[in-house]
Amino acid sequence: MQSESSGPSKVRQAGLALAALGVVYGDIGTSPLYAFRECFHSGHAVPVSPANVLGVLSLLIWSLILIVTIKYLVFVMRADNKGEGGILALLALAFPEQNRTLVHARGTALMIGAGLFGAALLYGDGMITPAVSILGALEGLDVATPAFSHWIVPLAVVILAGLFAAQRAGTASVGRIFGPIMIVWFITIAVLGVRGMVTHLEVVGALNPSYAVMFLYANGWMGFKVLASVFLVVTGGEALYADMGHFGKSPIRYAWFVMVLPSLLLNYFGQAAVVLGNPDLAANPFFYLAPRWGLYPLTVLAVLAAVIASQALISGAFSMTMQGIQLGYIPRLVIEHTSERERGQIYLPHVNWALMVACLGLVLGFRTSSELAAAYGIAVTLTMIITTLLFHVVARRRWGWTVWQSGLICVPALVIEFSFFTANALKIKDGGWFPLAIGAALFTAMTTWKRGRQLVWERIRSSAMPLDKFIVDMERRSPPRVSGTAVYMASNSEGTPLALLHNLKHNKVLHKRVVLLTIMVDESPRVPDAGRVEVEKLDAGFWRVRSRYGFFEEPDVRSVLRRCAEHELEFKEMETTFFLSRETVLASSKPGGMMGWRKRLFSVLSRNSTSATAYFRLPANRVVELGMQVEI
Repeated sequence: MQSESSGPSKVRQAGLALAALGVVYGDIGTSPLYAFRECFHSGHAVPVSPANVLGVLSLLIWSLILIVTIKYLVFVMRADNKGEGGILALLALAFPEQNRTLVHARGTALMIGAGLFGAALLYGDGMITPAVSILGALEGLDVATPAFSHWIVPLAVVILAGLFAAQRAGTASVGRIFGPIMIVWFITIAVLGVRGMVTHLEVVGALNPSYAVMFLYANGWMGFKVLASVFLVVTGGEALYADMGHFGKSPIRYAWFVMVLPSLLLNYFGQAAVVLGNPDLAANPFFYLAPRWGLYPLTVLAVLAAVIASQALISGAFSMTMQGIQLGYIPRLVIEHTSERERGQIYLPHVNWALMVACLGLVLGFRTSSELAAAYGIAVTLTMIITTLLFHVVARRRWGWTVWQSGLICVPALVIEFSFFTANALKIKDGGWFPLAIGAALFTAMTTWKRGRQLVWERIRSSAMPLDKFIVDMERRSPPRVSGTAVYMASNSEGTPLALLHNLKHNKVLHKRVVLLTIMVDESPRVPDAGRVEVEKLDAGFWRVRSRYGFFEEPDVRSVLRRCAEHELEFKEMETTFFLSRETVLASSKPGGMMGWRKRLFSVLSRNSTSATAYFRLPANRVVELGMQVEI
């Protein structure tokens, strides 16, 4: 991606802004389907009255302005990790060294744990978004005629199943039409909003925040509970930051101020006007904005927008999983590239099918978007709070802001977000437990994997022979050498790989050329090509190769070996053998390291992780795996 400092052309900026509409704003752009309705049509609803309608509308407007516009677009997007955003990128920016291990000072460890928990929570809400968006879109059929009410759930199941089944083919071709469809969507909801608001122009007065304050004061506890539904308008805010690296800050901001924000405001104005005119229409004010002849086309367009929103979240889950793998928090999984030209187009089968099962289960279990909305939001509120806390760390440590400068931004944001969280916490028993349970389970797995790998590495390092000592010993012993090149994957570039020791012990030979290859993941999202590969020639036919990758990048061993030719180290694939160690982890009863149940969990995760051969896409017929047992 071209950096913003180089001044991309206005045409390119417009093109990126158009693409951002389809990827970044799918979630927040479909919130009009259910957000305003839930304030008057859920278990935490308030009665329909002119004061309540204008008060809720004011809350919606100022939530969009304060959280999305000011917090994310103006401030949080400044905290880019070499152009990349998202909570994992922010975590690496806030703690560039400490995020490599979980053993630190208590406060630092707490913040790192919070960042990981925020990332885990995104999976829970990522499962809900496709289900609630598509159900909300299909419920327009029920407005057209009650005859379709029994078909909504089956149609949602079919659409979701088709969406996940299509992931293997990739989104490169479909992605080209995402932006234009979302332009049609935003123009449509803006026009519908204007059509509704002209009947009650007094709704424009809700721009005055005093309506929101008076609503909360007059309704007390009931008004506070409505905040859980108000929060639905900003649930896609985290995506703005997460997708910053794909499009850049300026295109995302441009799309927001020119297209997204005006369309959302106009539509919410229109929904409020419709409800003011006829309180009975609060059951589904979005679709009542349309003339009767337009209900079916609007439902089709809403379904398309919901599918696009779902696709963006699915792709985001793939990307975040790959980052987690690179940072060492998630076991290796199969990663398939669906485009030869676009490196970011990836497909993770295990993640895809897990999301599909969860989404279908949610649709069949909750059956309506109103029921699902009760489960929606609580995880995102926690993620937003964690993002604000991490932003404070970055502002203080990296930018040198004073406490009051950072507090001027973070304290108001935390007050608002804690209010949203508390209101959403009231919905835990109604379904809010689901994303929290998913987040807690994934957080446990992620921290267990990170800590377990650290213990395994410590056990291996303690038994490994220093490489310089091993080479001296080989020169002295002069074991038989066979033709060809042996590449040993080594996690520690200073030690002797156990696979090399085991091969020498059992086969009693060495190859004429021995290459020790270490793949290192940097705290940066991406590493410049100039610093990608380091080659060092050692004695006795040994070579040491280090290759650095960012946590947004996927290692490519074959590419690394091709780059070695620039350093007088050439490879012929048919004369090269890759040696890998395959550890079998045994959970011991000895105290220390981790609790017994976490050791057993790590052992299960280790057995089911993808092999290094598949993950690094090595030629299977040129790989030798040597097994070993490691007790933790």
